Amino acid sequence: MALYLLYEAASGYSLFLAHGIDEIGQNTDAVRSSVSDLNRFGKVVQLTAFHPFESALDALNQCNSISEGVMTDELRNFLEINLPKVKDGKKPKFSLGLAEPKIGSHIFEATKIPCQSNDFVLELIRGVRLHFDRFIKDLKPGDLEKAQLGLGHSYSRAKVKFNVNRVDNMVIQAIFLLDTLDKDVNSFSMRVREWYSWHFPELVKIVNDNYLYAKVSKFIEDKSTLSEDKLPELTDIVGDEDKAKEIIEAAKASMGQDLSPIDLINVQQFAQRVMDLSEYRKRLYDYLVTKMNDIAPNLASLIGEVVGARLISHAGSLTNLAKCPSSTLQILGAEKALFRALKTRGNTPKYGLIFHSSFIGRASARNKGRMARYLANKCSIASRIDCFADSSTTVFGEKLREQVEERLDFYDKGVAPRKNIDVMKSAIENTQSKEMETEEVPTEASGKKSKKKKSKAAANGDDMAVDEPAETTNGDAGEGKSEKKKKKDKRKLDQEDQPMEDVNNGHVEEDGAAKQKKKKKSKHENGEDLQAASEVKKKKKKSRSEDTD
Repeated sequence: MALYLLYEAASGYSLFLAHGIDEIGQNTDAVRSSVSDLNRFGKVVQLTAFHPFESALDALNQCNSISEGVMTDELRNFLEINLPKVKDGKKPKFSLGLAEPKIGSHIFEATKIPCQSNDFVLELIRGVRLHFDRFIKDLKPGDLEKAQLGLGHSYSRAKVKFNVNRVDNMVIQAIFLLDTLDKDVNSFSMRVREWYSWHFPELVKIVNDNYLYAKVSKFIEDKSTLSEDKLPELTDIVGDEDKAKEIIEAAKASMGQDLSPIDLINVQQFAQRVMDLSEYRKRLYDYLVTKMNDIAPNLASLIGEVVGARLISHAGSLTNLAKCPSSTLQILGAEKALFRALKTRGNTPKYGLIFHSSFIGRASARNKGRMARYLANKCSIASRIDCFADSSTTVFGEKLREQVEERLDFYDKGVAPRKNIDVMKSAIENTQSKEMETEEVPTEASGKKSKKKKSKAAANGDDMAVDEPAETTNGDAGEGKSEKKKKKDKRKLDQEDQPMEDVNNGHVEEDGAAKQKKKKKSKHENGEDLQAASEVKKKKKKSRSEDTD
């Protein structure tokens, strides 16, 4: 049986014939040793056909289709032209060797060409790849390397393409920067407090907020210049007139040291930097909220933007978080405690990053573990919906949040929560209704439909009016039946007025009476049968006595 080899190079499709190889000689080790020698390999494998790609874009499309296991029209035409034809009802006398088994199955389904992919074929294709530039005569020394490099870059770029609005890497960087800014702002604020306290130590006890302290210290500058004239401006900064008066009184009787103008300038500049960092931190938080609503709206509405962003950053991406089971998501962020507990055979942690959610804090001490497990389950569902859903919506996240609230009420008050299938059905119905609302319906068509419906309803009403007298005539023909029906209806109304217990007792008594009647009937029928049998016996005896006489 002849063996053909299909090699997909960066420059085009090539078909090779491996002749003179029997099944006995198919030794992988022997082929592996002979592949490096072109003289020995060239006697066994020969080029039969070559089809170059038209352009770099065509090469990229062909490469993508091969990686997905799909045979293109160009490849099908190339194989049908250069391979022997497969006759219907007869076994083919050749086979096609491939490096990818997926595309081999597709080729066999479409063209009935037998394909194989094993170690022996892979070694032969490796030899073809090694000596490919020797088989193609028109190739220059650097052309093949350039084609491979260009195709590799374009193929990698095509695989890395993504939606710009759903880049979870931006969320990861934003949450890292937010955590870093929190630490830096806190440390810088403490430095401002310590530095300015040499000049005005009483201000620390009056103003507790770090950002407000930096703002007040920049406004006051030298405490000796603070007077009642600055009270309105100081009140606007502090937000409380009493606190502003207290600051002015404390500045008059302050025990702090006097600072030189140069030292005051440095303190004011550093306080301005702290204020700028705090304002940038607020803007960064708003940016994180908007990005989370774009990337993971359901996760953000369920557990919050900051906690959801921390989960995504710890997992590496939204896709990795969606692949995690709920048990892994529950302890995400507590890996050290988990491995320490496994090493010392202690109690494993109940929660990781999801502990920062408000649901865990609202649960009682005995129910924190249960709540963490339930919340991790819902977060896993929300992350999978956000990752793999085509359209972004917050309906599922809101419904999952309602479920968590119901579970909290169940632990505290014992109120039974709704089933998950019912909640998901309602969420799907809400999304469908929102989609229907967004679609524009032509008003003229709806008006015509309503007119048609009215005309049909009027026609049906006329038909009903025609049918009613027919029913009354039938009622006149059978007056006896209608009277019986009226009596039965009266009996039913009387029975409904009585209590349910009496009705049940009445049914039991009626059933008993019916059973007794059936028993009596059966007894009477049995008695009649016995009488008939005795009369037959008497007639036979009489006939026998007459015969003897």
